[in-house]
Amino acid sequence: MTATRVVAFGGGHGLSASLRALRRCAPELDLDITAVVTVGDDGGSSGRLRAERGGLPPGDLRQALVALAGDHPATRRSAGLFQHRFAEVPVPRVADPTSAGGGGSDGPLPRVSGRAVPAPAAVGGGRPGADGDGLAGHAVGNLVLCGLMELLGDPVAALEHAGAMLGAVGRVLPMSCEPVGIEARVRGVDPRRPDEVRTVSGQHQVAVTTGRVESLRLTPVAPDACPQAVAAIGAADWLIFGPGSWYTSVLPHLLVPQLAAAIVASPARRLVTLNLAAEKETLGLSLADHLAALRWYLPQLKVDRVVADSKVVGDPEPVARAAESLGARLVLAPVAVTDGTPRHDPAALGAALVPVLGADR
Repeated sequence: MTATRVVAFGGGHGLSASLRALRRCAPELDLDITAVVTVGDDGGSSGRLRAERGGLPPGDLRQALVALAGDHPATRRSAGLFQHRFAEVPVPRVADPTSAGGGGSDGPLPRVSGRAVPAPAAVGGGRPGADGDGLAGHAVGNLVLCGLMELLGDPVAALEHAGAMLGAVGRVLPMSCEPVGIEARVRGVDPRRPDEVRTVSGQHQVAVTTGRVESLRLTPVAPDACPQAVAAIGAADWLIFGPGSWYTSVLPHLLVPQLAAAIVASPARRLVTLNLAAEKETLGLSLADHLAALRWYLPQLKVDRVVADSKVVGDPEPVARAAESLGARLVLAPVAVTDGTPRHDPAALGAALVPVLGADR
């Protein structure tokens, strides 16, 4: 029996949870997993690297690779290294040698090759991204991916090499080989003007907006899709959307024309995993609204199954009707962690996916 080819779309923690769940299904169902990852991140370490060096923001790609890392102790250690984030290094306070007493340092500044070396407190202050500690805030894996992409000149080759380093049990691809921008028209950004609509630019700003997102676009409007991602979609048995930040991780894939066309044309079945709680960018949106947004941005999209947590859904009827409008059947299952936080449990989500992905094998 041939492997079941699964393509999962998303970014960040949501895609990571989905991939970890799929990994748990992989031995039982013989899954061939491909992750297609958004490339719009402009915040934190990824945003800094993108601004300073260009190229794809590596953070979401790194998280997908780590989620698929192999179980050998060496690869698990490498995965931990990829996730390690450099802390801010405290800068020792040096007494001013020109002040009275001088704190015991009453001579001139030390010199190297005839050049005065400034006191540590004067070099960047240890702030992330400042000259004094440029590593602070960066994840090691982000730097590795950035280096591989510069070295190889091809993000797909860089991701394949990094996947080999981690013993990844699947493949990670960018949705586009060029970074994209995310813009949203948002109502009520200023609470004093609740009806005013403004343009909010940048994935990070859209993700943390306190207004209601009314529309979404990419810049450039029609970025080229990663060819390998298009090919994977055409060969897939299942396409999986969510969980994750709806406007900044899930929907952007539907705005890449070549990806959207491949998704519509693919013979694969389609599954949507719904979120457990609204994020800032989706405050005010019900779970049924999340499904409606998929159709709004890709009217031809047909879905076969929608997976949602049985406790989060509450009254399942509105969600079931929204699923039916996409051609899907709602599957309810306990997929959240048991500590009450709105996070998917990879083991529970994997258990819920087994009978769905394994049907008709």
